[in-house]
Amino acid sequence: MNPASQGQGNPHLGGPMNQPQMQGQPQMQGQPPMQQRVYEQARFAPTVTQEMRVRARVQAPQQMVSDTPWTGAVRQSQPEDGPGSTANIVRLVIAILAVVGLTVGLLILALLGGLSLGVRLFAVVALSAIPLFGIIAYVLWLDRWKPQPKIVLGLCLLWGAVAAIILTLFFSLLGKVALYFAGVGAGALPDAFGSVVEAPIVEETTKTVLLVAIVLAARRHFEGPLDGLVYGALIGAGFAFTENVLYLAGAWESSDFELWQTFVMRCLFSPLLHTVFCTCAGVTIGFAARKWQWWAIILMWLPGLVLGMILHSIWNGTMTGLSELGVIPQTIGLIVLSFILTTSWVVLGLLLRRSERLHTLNMLGEYANTGWFTHAEVDMLGTWKGRKFGKQWANSFPGGREEMRTMIRTSAELSTTRMRLLAGVGGQKERDIESFQLKKFSSARDRLLTASRSVIR
Repeated sequence: MNPASQGQGNPHLGGPMNQPQMQGQPQMQGQPPMQQRVYEQARFAPTVTQEMRVRARVQAPQQMVSDTPWTGAVRQSQPEDGPGSTANIVRLVIAILAVVGLTVGLLILALLGGLSLGVRLFAVVALSAIPLFGIIAYVLWLDRWKPQPKIVLGLCLLWGAVAAIILTLFFSLLGKVALYFAGVGAGALPDAFGSVVEAPIVEETTKTVLLVAIVLAARRHFEGPLDGLVYGALIGAGFAFTENVLYLAGAWESSDFELWQTFVMRCLFSPLLHTVFCTCAGVTIGFAARKWQWWAIILMWLPGLVLGMILHSIWNGTMTGLSELGVIPQTIGLIVLSFILTTSWVVLGLLLRRSERLHTLNMLGEYANTGWFTHAEVDMLGTWKGRKFGKQWANSFPGGREEMRTMIRTSAELSTTRMRLLAGVGGQKERDIESFQLKKFSSARDRLLTASRSVIR
């Protein structure tokens, strides 16, 4: 292996090889030029310029890896705790307490429902859970490339199912009280006002405010628009689940036919409405979280929030207007509009998932062009096929599969760190995190190499 410079990393990372060397950059004697490669930019990721690369240049490794994947000097020691580990523990405790509190709230709601519905509550919950399980399955599939903490995903789901419902009821009641004291009675406003104006404003605000809290408290787990889609979808799915339970329970009080009609209309023909509405704010926040400062992220909540409100208002207004024409026009309108919204959401998820993979490939290329990775490793870590074969290969060695998982997981984290450094976010703390993650990856690679050599011998 060829020794690398001990100073700063290559200032022309990813640029042409014939560029002059940066002043003060150590000249390596007798070392062949580092092979450079340009990686494809993701469609929905910020453009990385040469100026950004110079400002956030990658630190040079003490030893460059060769063209053979998973090579390097063997270092048996485990990496020490990463920077900010204490703050991460505090965030974890807060998230656990929030999940526990929301779970207790869900149990209380279930108890109240059981007192009024009896054993019928189980049937209503089962029917409402059918679209919920489908949404969760698709969202987890989207999140496979760089999985987010399960506790955050659970928090989003419970927030929509419990907290957003309670807050919506509270602020709706507060609004009615305010109108009463303002001299505006219930009969002074048209019936459609509540569904077309009040409901979209209150519901979308109470649902998506959690997205702002997540990006401010745990920005490293809200790295891009795909994360926003995943979080927003789960919040919306949780909200729709509880709302469906309430609507189905009310319909069952009327008749069995009313129950099944409501189930078909809400759970089968239009199951993704709240998911789509919440996704709007999640995606706009995700775009900002990848590159901008915290105050700009909060501002980017607003366009997504307003778009979600508008779509919600259009939906409620359309259904209210078509109901005056009869059941058949309303059903046709519901199916068509729901199909458009659902298809748009599914396609957006697929596009963002592919963009996330290309973004990871592009960011890891920064390290390959500096000597921390080989280009073969980037191809392995940055593609589904490469990850699959990498796991199969590592599984033939004792403990190899776990080391490969560590490499895959750490490389995904490194792509986030590199983008934050390129965007000028995080400062020295982010550089410390990058150093820790690079050491963690190298240690896992070396342990994997040691295991493979022991088997070969």
